[in-house]
Parts: sequence; structure tokens; C-alpha cells
Amino acid sequence: MRGRSDGGKKKPVIVLVCVAALVLVFIYLFFGSSNHGASAIEYGRKLGLGGDEDDNKKDDTSSLFAVEEGSNGFTPRSFPVCDDRYSELIPCLDRNLIYQMRLKLDLSLMEHYERHCPPPERRFNCLIPPPPGYKIPIKWPKSRDEVWKVNIPHTHLAHEKSDQNWMVVKGEKINFPGGGTHFHYGADKYIASMANMLNFPSNILNNGGRLRTFLDVGCGVASFGGYLLSSDIMTMSLAPNDVHQNQIQFALERGIPAYLGVLGTKRLPYPSRSFELAHCSRCRIDWLQRDGLLLLELDRVLRPGGYFAYSSPEAYAQDEEDLRIWREMSALVGRMCWTIAAKRNQTVIWQKPLTNDCYLEREPGTQPPLCNSDSDPDAVYGVNMEACITQYSDHDHKTKGSGLAPWPARLTSPPPRLADFGYSTDMFEKDTETWRQRVDTYWDLLSPKIQSDTVRNIMDMKANMGSFAAALKEKDVWVMNVVPEDGPNTLKLIYDRGLMGAVHSWCEAFSTYPRTYDLLHAWDIISDIKKRGCSAEDLLLEMDRILRPSGFILIRDKQSVVDLVKKYLKALHWEAVETKTATDSDQDSDSVILIVQKKLWLTSESLRDLE
Repeated sequence: MRGRSDGGKKKPVIVLVCVAALVLVFIYLFFGSSNHGASAIEYGRKLGLGGDEDDNKKDDTSSLFAVEEGSNGFTPRSFPVCDDRYSELIPCLDRNLIYQMRLKLDLSLMEHYERHCPPPERRFNCLIPPPPGYKIPIKWPKSRDEVWKVNIPHTHLAHEKSDQNWMVVKGEKINFPGGGTHFHYGADKYIASMANMLNFPSNILNNGGRLRTFLDVGCGVASFGGYLLSSDIMTMSLAPNDVHQNQIQFALERGIPAYLGVLGTKRLPYPSRSFELAHCSRCRIDWLQRDGLLLLELDRVLRPGGYFAYSSPEAYAQDEEDLRIWREMSALVGRMCWTIAAKRNQTVIWQKPLTNDCYLEREPGTQPPLCNSDSDPDAVYGVNMEACITQYSDHDHKTKGSGLAPWPARLTSPPPRLADFGYSTDMFEKDTETWRQRVDTYWDLLSPKIQSDTVRNIMDMKANMGSFAAALKEKDVWVMNVVPEDGPNTLKLIYDRGLMGAVHSWCEAFSTYPRTYDLLHAWDIISDIKKRGCSAEDLLLEMDRILRPSGFILIRDKQSVVDLVKKYLKALHWEAVETKTATDSDQDSDSVILIVQKKLWLTSESLRDLE
């Protein structure tokens, strides 16, 4: 009896001890583990932050971040660091995702190079690590001609294109001599030749400011666009993440405007009548496929009287296959009412008509047909291309062109398409002046932290009419103006001002590589996506992905949003630079300005490599 009595007393004690131990283990694992995700990252003595090796090898990249309890509830303590193999992750252009989700895509239509975003349960809720030995990028304008090899450790293009002078590896740097597939001896000579073909004054391709916005399809490392900048020409350099991997990454590292995209099945993220010239230098595109669908997409984005410069063997070769392609392509563009503006050696330059007259004079049944009147040529986000010709608006038809002022007057002249939104000239001018004052305030706040060459690549995440970018004209920067797809499609006003950008949904990742922008401007964008039911946390991680180490974010939003962002600063390794109440206008009276800087942190692998 005594033995049974003792055992009965011990059982509750043992149970209580076990329960208490389990509770303590749970609390430790959930709240206090120093090895949970990125909480192992600590400040290093050399280059910022170093981390524990096991954490940086972490494969469970979708795990939740560590949290700690503060006075206002739970706040994030750390995010996990993605595995090193994700240092160049582009979530919506991730080939591995396509394989994992077993998407049935038509490779012949380039669908595998189009955007396919991960569902919420497959998103990478982790910080993208820089590559081992990462360095702050070389400053513009030197960066046009050289970048650090460790920042983009891919040299296969230097060997594959060694005879075309795309890029050359020299010690710790990669140099860009300015060559291309069709212009081995330099883009500058090729550009001057094109201007000469068109009889433009002084062989300058901007034609006195009349040509300002270009589209370079299959751009390589964007030397064509890079060398056009000195002529006050802004070029959207476009290429997919294909066998020539990292070409757009090189372009952006050089400080040249560029975007990851492909002529596949979806419209390009640009409104109609955006570019004065489109360019294809041996871009390996079959322009005759699908009834000329891809050429008709170029036609949609070209302005009245716009040019298509085509440098390819079909323009000059005499073998049977090239001659066949040339005949069929000539017939197609003829039915599209294009005419040859110039043809010399290996290059032909076609020109679009200035009015609708030619379209209306075509024989009934002529292919390709005219687009239906209810088809919106400016609807682009996720919209399929159409094999039809987009007619001009009544305004463009009557004025025999876009009616745009030459650059630089174009930047501040009210765009003719203001009327499409019911905006007045007075509204446009007031918006321009408001943002001029705001940008002055931003730069005053940033002045202790930046020099004249600190910032080069800028993104305005909610660009409206482009007045933020317009206010930066005197600075040596370029701006990717992003217009959210769920609001007014004011991107056409931005292009009409001689600026550039893309339509995008911030509920998804942007089509760019990690570490490609020096400064992000986030005006009410966090408030906007929260209203849509999208994750502010996901957006902050995306902003961190595309921002360069030591880069800046200008957040202009409600106080509640600023307070939310401040809770994430430590977890993201951001540092608050300045906080200021916005006082410039009644419509912005409840806004607060928060300026943050992204710290340079390195994984333990990077630190080992440096040592």
C-alpha cells in the first residue's frame, strides 16, 4: 500500500515538470532562439552585418519571421535570410517556379519568359542576400563603361560575345566597350549612322528634340540605350531573362534604364503611342509569326510618324531564305501602311503614317484588320496582344502627329492626352509645381547623406503624372515611373512628357533583379495596397529586394503607415534617416515623410571570401 501511495504522488509531479519543460521549450523556440532565421545576423566590424552559416543556408524560406512583444503588441524582430542561391531571385520570372507548379506553357510563344507570379503560399518571405564580396556600385557616369565583377559574377557573355565587344573582363571589373551584335565597333558610330540615314541635323538622332523616347527590343547589355543618353534620348532597353542571362542586370548596374520583358503573348506594359523609335539589332525575333502579331504590338506603342530601325541579315542578305523573309516582311509592313524612310547596308528604317488616311483607304478585307473601336489600346497589364492595327485618336489624326513639343519643353508642356482624364492645364501646372517643392524638401532632408553622384537609378512607385521625375531634370538620374494597374492609366501622360515607366501591380513583384535601384519613392502606395487587401509586409520585402545596399526609400504616407514601417526597420536592416510632417498642401496635410536607408549587410560566406 505504501509503494502504490508513493507512486500516485509522484505522477502529478512528473506530469507538471514535463508540461513546464514543454512550455519553456516552446517559448524559447518561438521567441528567444538566437538561431531563428535572420536573427543570427549581427553587426560586423568590417562591412556591416555578418550572419551564422547555418542560417544563411536556410532552405525553409517561407517560414515566419521572428517576433518580440513590444508596447504596441508584436513587432518583427527579424526576417530569415534566403539561401545564397536566391541572390538574384525575380519572383515573377522564376524558372524554378514554373517547373515546380508544372505550368503548361507554349515555349514557341515565349510564355516561359512572361510573368508567372507565385501564389501567397509559395512566396519567399525572406531577405535576398547580396553575392559574396558585394561592393557599392561604381558611380555614374563611370558605371556606363565598367562595373564590379563581384556584383554580377557572370562572365559567360564576355566569352560568348567576345568578337562583338559586348563586355570584357579586366581584373576585378567588367568593362563595356560599347559594342553590340550589329555594331562591333561601337554604338556611338552606329547611332550617328542612323541619324545620317534620316538626314537629321549634325547626325544627332534626337532631331532637335523631336525624338525623345525609344524602345530597344532584345537590347543585350543596353549599350545602344546607354550611348543615346548623351543625345537627350531616353531608351527603354527591353530583354527577357533568356539564354543571355543577366543582360538587364548588367544594364541596370551600369545605370542605364532597362526592363525585363518579352514579346510573347501579353502586351508590353506601355500605353499606345509611347515611343518615337523602336529598334531591333539582330534581336532574333520572328516578326512574321502569328499574322505579324509582334510587329503589330510595336505598331501599337509607336507614335504617329514613329520609326522602326531594323538591323538584320534579312535587310541585305541575298540567300533564298533571307530574301523570302524580306519579301514577306515588306508586304506585311506595306499593308500596315509603313514606308521605308531609309535603307543602307544592313539597316532599314521604316516609318509609320502620320494620320489614319492610309488605313481608311485600304481595300476591304485587307490583313491585318483595324482594331475594333471598343478595343482599348492603353489596357496593358496582363492583356493579350491583338493582331490588329490601332488607329490614331481624332486629335492625332487632325494634328498629323502627336502634337508634342520638342524636348526639353515637352517636360513641362501640358500633354494633349490630359483631356482623356478630364485634367485641366491648371491641374497639370499645379501638380508640376507641387512636386517641385516636395522634391526640394526631399533633397534638403537627404543632403547630409548624399553627394551629387550618390543616386542614379530611381523608381517612383506611384508616379501619377510624372511630376516627381520632372522635378529631377537637373540631376544626373533617371526615373522608372510606375503607374499602378488599378488606377488611372496616366502612364501615357508620363511618356508624353518625355519620361518613361511601366504599368504594374504592387501586390506582385516587379520585373527587375535584386539590388537595382538607388532610391524608391513610395507615395501612399503602402496605404493603397492595404486597401486592396494585399500584404504590406510582402511589399516591404519587395522594396528591400530591389533596393541597393545603402540605398534610400522616401515614404510619404499616413502616420499609421509610417508607424507600421518603423516597426519593421530592425527586421529589414533599415535605418531611419529623417521623419517630417508634410505641410505643403491641404490634400497632403495628414501625410508624414519617412526617409530610411538600407544597411549594407553581408552573409558569413561573403565575409569568409573577403578574408
